[in-house]
Amino acid sequence: MANSILLSILKLLMVLIFAGWVSLWLLKPTNLWTRKWKGVEDSARPTIFGYYGLDFAVYTFPVISLAIIGLVYLNLLSKETLRRKASSSTTGFSNPVIVNSFIGILSGIEILWVFLFILLLGWTYYTRISNDFKKLMPIKLLKLNLWQLKYLRVATRFGLLAEACLALLLLPILRGLALFQLLGIQFEASVKYHIWLGTSMIFFATVHGGSTLFIWGVSHHIQDEMWRWQKTGRIYLAGEMALVTGLVIWITSLPQIRRRRFEIFYYMHHLYILFLIFFLFHAGDRHFYMVFPGIFLFGLDKLLRTIQSRPETCILSARVFPNKAVELFLPKDPRLKYAPTSVIYMKIPSISKYQWHSFSLASSSNVDDEVMSVILKCEGGWTSSLYDMIQAELDSNADHMSSIRAAIEGPYGPASLDFLRYDSLVLIAGGIGITPFLSILKEIASVQSSSRHRFPTQIELIYVVKKSQDICLLNSISSLLLNQSSSKQLNLRLKVFVTQEERSSASLRELLNDLSVVRTVNFDTKLSNYAVHGLESPLRMAALTALTSIVFLIFLMCFNNIFVSSEKSRGAASEKMTVLSEKKVPKDKTPSSVVDILLLSSFVIAIACSTFLAFILRWKRLTKSIPPVSQKRAKSTEPSQVETMSGSEKHEIHLGGRPNFQDIFSKFRNETGGSDIGVLVCGPESIKESVASLCQLKSQGFNGGLARALPAPMVLAFSEWMCHGEF
Repeated sequence: MANSILLSILKLLMVLIFAGWVSLWLLKPTNLWTRKWKGVEDSARPTIFGYYGLDFAVYTFPVISLAIIGLVYLNLLSKETLRRKASSSTTGFSNPVIVNSFIGILSGIEILWVFLFILLLGWTYYTRISNDFKKLMPIKLLKLNLWQLKYLRVATRFGLLAEACLALLLLPILRGLALFQLLGIQFEASVKYHIWLGTSMIFFATVHGGSTLFIWGVSHHIQDEMWRWQKTGRIYLAGEMALVTGLVIWITSLPQIRRRRFEIFYYMHHLYILFLIFFLFHAGDRHFYMVFPGIFLFGLDKLLRTIQSRPETCILSARVFPNKAVELFLPKDPRLKYAPTSVIYMKIPSISKYQWHSFSLASSSNVDDEVMSVILKCEGGWTSSLYDMIQAELDSNADHMSSIRAAIEGPYGPASLDFLRYDSLVLIAGGIGITPFLSILKEIASVQSSSRHRFPTQIELIYVVKKSQDICLLNSISSLLLNQSSSKQLNLRLKVFVTQEERSSASLRELLNDLSVVRTVNFDTKLSNYAVHGLESPLRMAALTALTSIVFLIFLMCFNNIFVSSEKSRGAASEKMTVLSEKKVPKDKTPSSVVDILLLSSFVIAIACSTFLAFILRWKRLTKSIPPVSQKRAKSTEPSQVETMSGSEKHEIHLGGRPNFQDIFSKFRNETGGSDIGVLVCGPESIKESVASLCQLKSQGFNGGLARALPAPMVLAFSEWMCHGEF
């Protein structure tokens, strides 16, 4: 009871802080805020806190405090007993509203947030440009006509829109410090928000920079202005370099390049460091504080992920399937627990020292205490190289296999298991999209036998593949599919649709139970003494985040008082003068680039201190770790032959056609008596769009249809007449 009250208090506190931060963005463009805030800054100048610390506390720290409180909230939430939750009254807002192959699948809540963000951009732009036109002043260095002067102000204010997008740009791609996890949105799904924000930012920045260059060109000042590195104010050259860097990042992120030349996309994306530095020098520290929360959390998150992936572990064994898919087994600390649909990031230095790739876990921590597994389809360059390495070991027939080192980040997973709250489940997978459902089925089977709480008892698995040999990916749950007795609570039915074959010599039971097509190789594990330990506890990450912000603020204030001309020293000289105008605070003559360098230096020092502390915590954790799994244990990960096949009669295989989801849903609803049904989809975009379209029709009152597409598994719950969707 006390834990629930504390969770409610933390949730209310996060809502209030978020509302206050949004209010800052709404008030900042107004003249009222400008006048009041300048007075507050002037009052803070003589103090040790300074206006630098004040801007950090007001503009930056609210988002950091959200991350800290959110981590504490997630830590308390993880201690809650796993139980089914009632359907939320806001579930209907997650219904798919727009299903389009170009923009993807948008739910009602996503459209609402996009609309509110556009309103914020419109309010910011309108307020700023209205104030500019009311007090339009000619620029001494530039002799511009009235229309040129107005257009220059219009171009300048587009930079504020890019700044607003940049403030949110890095928040969706946080992993360990993920704010979006508080909303139940997994990392893979939030990546699309990062893409939207990045594209919008580049558009606004291009209009801002291109229009400014245009005005300089028509006024014949382009040679004088574009190469200027001013001591105070905006540094134009830094802005131009930031724009060019951002365009390079955006162009190499286009799907045509990202899918065909992933290495180019991956390496060019690291230019974000230069982009942010150039943006700081161009916009100045006051504007930088508005976007600094995402940069601060992303830098700390990157640090924690780098430390967590050290030291490297190794692959215990691999199972090679005939469809050029590979299942990798990795050693896991028995104390590490993760939720189904969790994702790990893997780097194999022997293939690439810098590339990380994400994979869904196919195992359950409730079933496998010492091993975790992933299944990957070897189609790209990186995965094909790994497949060739494993195939070479299989073909060598050597007595001692070589070791394959691997660095692991994660697992990253949802904060709660919302799909467990439904009476029945429909799981729809296409190709390698079966992977997260393997972990879900293992999890449900394990908790049903030991838990007092209710879980889904009727599950229908729809598996769409191109060839019948792809069915071998179900080998790890073959015993669950083929050995169901009436005494068990779980009622699982499989429907396989093979789209590119019209005949098959083997039955579904034979395909599920045929282990001869799977080859296994066990690797040498002597070169690695460490298992995967997972992330630090949320409380430790919250403490590290708070410590980093405090250290940053301390060094920022120290540098401010040491290197920047203080108000006190200027005040001593001003006392000798009796002019009335001297009551105004004189402008800071310190070069803006110096202030920017001090801000960067404070951030680097704070990150370095956190790195040292994180290394100590990691080292202590490793010294108390349990020895990794032995190679003997690795060999036992192979599934055994199923003798009893009493449950295979109810499974179906359909050759040469695609599933009719409307018919499947109607039959399943009738069989379950119209109970609350959850639908999870993972696979190609065409399948997810078909499901989304159907659920969209159901949400509009039609008795049929299908819904939406996301890169990660998606939960959609529908009753007899209406579809409710949520992540």
